Amino acid sequence: LAPPKAHGRTLNLRRALCICVLLLSPLAVAGTVLENPQWRIELDPANLAVRVTPSGGEPVQASSGVATHKVSQLQQSTQHANWQWDNGAYRLNATLDQRDLILTITAREAGELEIVRQPASAMGKGLIWPLAEGHYVPAGNSLWQRFLLEQGDVNSTQDLSLPLWGVDHASFTLNWLLTNPYNNRLQWQAEGPRLGLSLHHEFTALDPTAPMTLRLNLGEADLLAGAKRYRQWLVEQGLYEPLADKLQRLPAGEKLLGASHVYLWGNDLLGLGDVRDWEQLRTVLRGPDGLGAQLNDLLDSEAAQVVQAPQPFLDRYQQAVLLRGLNAALNKKARQGWQATTEPDMPALAQGYGALRQQLALAFAGALRANPETWGSTLSSTTIKTLQESGLPRLLLTLGEGWEGGLWHPEAVRDGVAAGYLMAPYDSYETALAASENPDWTTAHLGSRAYRDCAIVLKGGQLKTGFQKSGHYTDPRCVRPLLEARVTAVQAKAGFNAWFLDAYATGMLFDSYRSVLGMTQAQNAQGNIDAARWIASHLQLPVGSEDGNATTARGVLFAHGMQTPVMGWGDREMTQDKQSPYYVGAWYPPEEPAVFFKRVPLKEPLRSVYFAPAMRLPLYQAVFHGSVITSHHWLFDSLKLSNVQAENELAQLLYNVPPLYHLSAATLKQRLPMIQRQDGFFRPLHERLATQAMTDFRWLSNDRLVQQTTFADGTRLVANFAQEERDGYAGQSVTAWVVGERPVEEQVAQQRP
Repeated sequence: LAPPKAHGRTLNLRRALCICVLLLSPLAVAGTVLENPQWRIELDPANLAVRVTPSGGEPVQASSGVATHKVSQLQQSTQHANWQWDNGAYRLNATLDQRDLILTITAREAGELEIVRQPASAMGKGLIWPLAEGHYVPAGNSLWQRFLLEQGDVNSTQDLSLPLWGVDHASFTLNWLLTNPYNNRLQWQAEGPRLGLSLHHEFTALDPTAPMTLRLNLGEADLLAGAKRYRQWLVEQGLYEPLADKLQRLPAGEKLLGASHVYLWGNDLLGLGDVRDWEQLRTVLRGPDGLGAQLNDLLDSEAAQVVQAPQPFLDRYQQAVLLRGLNAALNKKARQGWQATTEPDMPALAQGYGALRQQLALAFAGALRANPETWGSTLSSTTIKTLQESGLPRLLLTLGEGWEGGLWHPEAVRDGVAAGYLMAPYDSYETALAASENPDWTTAHLGSRAYRDCAIVLKGGQLKTGFQKSGHYTDPRCVRPLLEARVTAVQAKAGFNAWFLDAYATGMLFDSYRSVLGMTQAQNAQGNIDAARWIASHLQLPVGSEDGNATTARGVLFAHGMQTPVMGWGDREMTQDKQSPYYVGAWYPPEEPAVFFKRVPLKEPLRSVYFAPAMRLPLYQAVFHGSVITSHHWLFDSLKLSNVQAENELAQLLYNVPPLYHLSAATLKQRLPMIQRQDGFFRPLHERLATQAMTDFRWLSNDRLVQQTTFADGTRLVANFAQEERDGYAGQSVTAWVVGERPVEEQVAQQRP
């Protein structure tokens, strides 16, 4: 044993060492405490470690701190602190405002900076994650952990529907709001059975002094608290657009209330019923000159063989092959007038299809039915009449192949408008193709000047390759004159009363380093928004786009891809292996592409990640219900996925968002009963609730399979995802509780369309 004096010296030394350890710990060194009656924030200025203690609650290490920086010029009070890093390379400001910790960082020069390092312990009971509509991820869930780790870097404008995430601590939530959503990169790291998350922000050379701003919000015991705070912030900033205000400026948009969303396929010039003499048709095509000979030269090889076949009568298959080839040849012929030019003559483009139709009627007078204004397959007056007679008063009908169908059939478009429907073309300007690339993607052919001069320029000077490695992605400000000219010309000729702009609301944003006209991601977002607003204001057309992600949602009334997003992109079984039961199908035949119409089961883990009811949250609707009407992505419509159809429909009805369907002439009769059934329940509710905010969401059962949403007018929707009855709610049903009315129940039927 040590002698008494030595023992005393040892105790003193230990005490001294303990004091030194305390003094050297980050928070002790920092001594930066921000506090108000709601909570206490302990902040380390050297590495932005953040420890929060709600009033009456347990402390949470919200961020464990990033790499240490040299601190100077630290000034602080009870609710404010500011300081510098690395001799003024960065200036930081922290302000405690009620339930928000507001952080602002400015940089002296370009570079990437790590800001948040959320440890696994911060996740508490679960993660609140805005992947598409939104999800609740129980802490330690191995399936979700593998899925998130495999996603790689997360872009906060494109990969998240809202620039935020939250963690659940039972009696409260903590929510990070990225109020500067641009140039952010989130990354998951495995920490044992749980996940840590880091946030990096890039200060770009295009605008290095633009501040990075974010907020840590102390939310109530409400899983939607972060989303509601973000909505409130949008309102405070003047960035929130209520749907009621949009409809006041654009009354035509009221037709979206209660409307089911439908894509039409098979919108070429001719339908099988338009040919009255197949032998005469072949005779004209075999002629030595004239339009018949020109079209014959443009036929694909299989159709050309049918033209030359010796037998006088064609079977049904041969007729389909020849008609498909002839329609394709007509499209090629019409495009010769405007594709492969420096800049398309938009009025000539719009006029060319009708002129060619008239030429065809004269040249093939004996082979085709008279009255070309009645021609057509899916897009035809017959289809419009069928939909009307089916008791469907409100529909958004979008032409899947683009605006060519409307130029072939303006009469059918006008019939749809007269029936009270919204008639829209798919249109796109996000990618500009070279003249030699994919002629069938007509909307992306913007001329050689746009392909060259409007392309996004990367840091290294390379031009950014476009969608599916074709063409170039574009600066929306550069292609804007082309958009204005083409939309104006096509709308005037075809008579569309709505418009769909592909990709402009996906949050897919770029920095462009073009020397003459650079572009930041923020400017890219504003350019997309301005394009949609121009169509709405100048032509009084309701405009929609893809996804509807928060940073690019302003300007659109509707968006496709939030309720069910793109899944399994690049997955071999889903997109390449034709023998796999999960293969979604090819983009063929053009009049009914299997990728849209083939029913397939969804594989794991995607089925559980996206459709397990107990792990879904209406985060996006908590922000944008009452502002933007969202639905499914066209790759996964309401009928595509055979093994989650019930879960899909129940969630859609619970969140009060419209269904989305694909229709062709051949599937119309088969799919109509399903559309009619859901329309009867959905339409009157959506007419009432579309302009209302979603104010509450909660689980009504311990297994989270009975769920309730509440809207601003007091309406409650209760969904029972279980197959058996629960608490008086039928299995797999949705019940609407409208104030002052009797409850209405809709039980989902697993019907095969």
